[in-house]
Amino acid sequence: MTAPAPRRKPDPGVRPEATGGSMQARVGDEIVVRGTTDGVVARDGEVVGLHHPDGSPPYDVRWADDGRVTLYFPGPDAYVRHLTSAPTAGGSHDHGI
Repeated sequence: MTAPAPRRKPDPGVRPEATGGSMQARVGDEIVVRGTTDGVVARDGEVVGLHHPDGSPPYDVRWADDGRVTLYFPGPDAYVRHLTSAPTAGGSHDHGI
């Protein structure tokens, strides 16, 4: 008989969307992509454009490591850190750049 796996403490920066909820972002929010090691950030960037009025993916993201702006479809290893208090921006292709 094997012992149950120990329960992991949730990462305080992880938002509900990272655990199965729907991801929503606003221009100015931060996208954080976790690394392969617990607690390690592999990449982060600023949301500079939305493609859906409800703030759902994909996003135009300016990556902190190289300044490039790319179209980003977040995976399960990513979460949004809300840095602004403004409501979700509307309008298709609101690039903000």
